[in-house]
Amino acid sequence: MEGTIFKALSGFYYADTADGILECRARGRFRKDGETPLVGDCAEITPLGNGKGILERILPRKNEFLRPAVSNIDQMVIVASAAIPETDPFLIDRLAVVARLRNCGVVVCVNKCDLNHGDFLVGLYRKAGFPVARVSAETGEGISELIPLITGRVSVFTGNSGVGKTSILNALEPGFHLRVGEVSEKLGRGRHTTRHVELFRLSCGAVVTDTPGFSSFDADLLDLNTKARLPWGMPEFEPYLGKCRFSDCSHTKEQGCAVLEAVAQGKIQPSRHESYRKLYELLKDKKEWEQL
Repeated sequence: MEGTIFKALSGFYYADTADGILECRARGRFRKDGETPLVGDCAEITPLGNGKGILERILPRKNEFLRPAVSNIDQMVIVASAAIPETDPFLIDRLAVVARLRNCGVVVCVNKCDLNHGDFLVGLYRKAGFPVARVSAETGEGISELIPLITGRVSVFTGNSGVGKTSILNALEPGFHLRVGEVSEKLGRGRHTTRHVELFRLSCGAVVTDTPGFSSFDADLLDLNTKARLPWGMPEFEPYLGKCRFSDCSHTKEQGCAVLEAVAQGKIQPSRHESYRKLYELLKDKKEWEQL
């Protein structure tokens, strides 16, 4: 049978299958082949009875991330705030590039709209072409707008510390924090354990995981062969790519650059282009073998 790995812990893999959650071990050939099953993997499983099973084979992944170690993510829900703490758009842009270049969609969720409506962030990312939800986990405002954006999809919720990722998940699914807490207690998470990654199924039909924050994905950014692909991480750049005077245009300072012309005409937001330029500077000195 086939199943999806919802949790991996201490060499055991907990797979969601037609027969419920099965506690599985991986075949010895996984270690021999240097293959590590990830949370989110679809796998072929041999059931052994009594809620046990054996992982036989990992099916092809559509994407995978290093930190957190997950695969087959449909979209990244980037939670931001225009209140305390105020999210720097560059942090959002950095994550959005990682997601898009990993074949992963992006939703921007602006929380704490009861304190600050976040008009700048909402307008910035809607103009850039991203689905945007404006919510308040405190009052429940806008949560109904977020639900259809995650229903039927596997989503990673991330954002800088304090923006309210888990509060939003609690607003979507009352008791979510309690469920996570119960799992932590059963697993004995404490000073000798590290945070594990786990998928949770919500009653609205979404599958989600909560992550520690932006810094988790830095390694993914640097791991990508990003320098050449970076422009494709900015969706509003796409209509202008291939239309520059020079075929190797970096879209940072060249004359005859279609992207820079679009920025000058107000078709691309200056702050988005500035984020692109910062990322390009970060990656331009990396050797080709370091980007593979």
